[in-house]
Amino acid sequence: MRVKYPVKVLQFGEGGFLRAFVEYMIEELNEKTDFNGSVCIAKAVPFGSLDMLREQDHTYTLINRGKMNGEVINKSRIIHCVADSVGTYEDYEAFMEYAKCPTLRFIISNTTEAGIVYGPDDKLTDCPPKEYPSKLTKFLYERYCHFDGAADKGLYMLPCELIEENGAALEDCVMKTARNWDLPQAFIDWLNDACAFCSTLVDRIVTGYPREEAAAIEAELGYKDNLLDVGEPFALWALQNKKNLSEEFPLLKAGLPAAFADSVLPYRERKVRILNGAHTSTVLAGFLAGKDIVRECMEDPVIFGFMKKVVLDEVVPVLPGGTENPEAFAESVFERFANPFIAHRLLSISLNSVSKWKARCLCSFKDYVKANGKLPTALTFSFAALLAFYMGHEKNGHAPYELQDNADVLEFFAELVKKDLPVAEFVDTVAKKTDFWGEDLSAYEGFVPAVAGYLSDILDNGAMKAMEAVL
Repeated sequence: MRVKYPVKVLQFGEGGFLRAFVEYMIEELNEKTDFNGSVCIAKAVPFGSLDMLREQDHTYTLINRGKMNGEVINKSRIIHCVADSVGTYEDYEAFMEYAKCPTLRFIISNTTEAGIVYGPDDKLTDCPPKEYPSKLTKFLYERYCHFDGAADKGLYMLPCELIEENGAALEDCVMKTARNWDLPQAFIDWLNDACAFCSTLVDRIVTGYPREEAAAIEAELGYKDNLLDVGEPFALWALQNKKNLSEEFPLLKAGLPAAFADSVLPYRERKVRILNGAHTSTVLAGFLAGKDIVRECMEDPVIFGFMKKVVLDEVVPVLPGGTENPEAFAESVFERFANPFIAHRLLSISLNSVSKWKARCLCSFKDYVKANGKLPTALTFSFAALLAFYMGHEKNGHAPYELQDNADVLEFFAELVKKDLPVAEFVDTVAKKTDFWGEDLSAYEGFVPAVAGYLSDILDNGAMKAMEAVL
C-alpha cells in the first residue's frame, strides 16, 4: 500500500536522470530511515507535459542493471515517493502555493548546465520569471513573507546541474536577482542565515526509457509503464555539508552511496580525471581501431590495457587528494564501462573532443610531467589519436564518419589538413593553438616529436598496432 508522506522536496526537473537518481534515494530514505518525505516535481520550462506522470499517479518503475563487484545486476522497483507535480507556467498558482508548505525542506534541481544563469530582464511581477534562479528567488521571497522570516522555514538548495560549484553559482544568481528587484535586506539576511546553497556532484549513468526493449520488459513485469526508467547500479551523490544537511538528509544512515564534505571539488576532480579522462583518452583510438561502443573497447585486451595504463599509471598517481581510495573508484569505472546492458557509442562520446581533452586529460598530463619530469606515454599517445581522428577518414583510413565539434575547431582542422604538412609540422601547429589548450603545448620538452611519432605510427600501421606498441 502506498504511503502518502508530507512533501519535503520540491524538484525542478522531471527528466529520466532525476527520476532514476533522486527519487531512488528518497525511496530508500523512506524505507530505511524516518525521513518520511515525498517529492513534488516542478516543470521549470513552458514546453513539455506532466500528463504521463499524472496518468500513472506519479508512480513508475526504475530498473537498475549493470555490473557491480563482479556481479551482473538487473533489478526493478516501483517508485512511489512522488506525491504531486506542477508546471511553473501552466500551474503557476499551485506552484507558488508550495512556497507556503510548512514541511518543505529541500529544493533539488537539474535544469541543465544552461539553467543556472542570471536573468537581468526578469521581474518580480513575472508569473513566472523566465530563468530558473529568478523563479527560485520569487519562490523563496514568497516563503519568507508567508512565514514572517522564520529561521526554521529556510530551505536547502541542492543543485545537480553539471557545473563546477553549482551551489555557489546558484546562490550568486539568486542574490543578484534579489538585489536587482530591490528586495528587503532582511530577506537577503534570511537567505544567508536560514537557507543553504550546497554544491553537489551527481554520478550515475541513466539511459532513460528503454524504447527498443520496453515491450519485452513490460511483458516480464506484467504491466505497462510509459515512464520506465533505466540506470546503472552505481551511483554517487557528493554534497557540500552546510548547516545540518547530513542529519536532515540522512543518506548515509540509509546506506546510500553518498559523501558529505566541506567541498565537493575533490569528488568532481576524481570523476573528471578518472571517468571522463578514461573516456576521452581512449575512445578516439578505440574508434580508429574499429570499435563502435565502449563495451567493445573493454572486451579488447589492447584497448582496455591502454585505458588501464592511462588511468592507473598516469592519472591516479598524480590525482590531487581529498577522496579515499581512487584506485577502487577507477576499478568501479572499468566495471561500469563494461556494463552489458549499455551500448554507449564512441562517436557520441567524441563530441567536442578538443575541449574535452583540455578539461579532462591536460590536467593529469601537466601534473604527471611536474611529478616525474617526463611525458606520460599513454596520455601523450591519446593526443596523437585525437589529431588522427580530426584529420578525418580520408587521412586515417577509417570508414567515413562525421566530426562533431564547434565550428572554429572544425574549420581549423579542415584548413590545416588541406595544407598537407609534414607530420611534425602538423603536430607543432596544433600544439601551438593556445586558444584550444590554454597554453602552448609545444613548450613541453619532447612533446611534439613524441606526438609526431605516435601519429605517424597510427597513420602508417593503424591505431590498434600503434596502441599495442605503447603498452
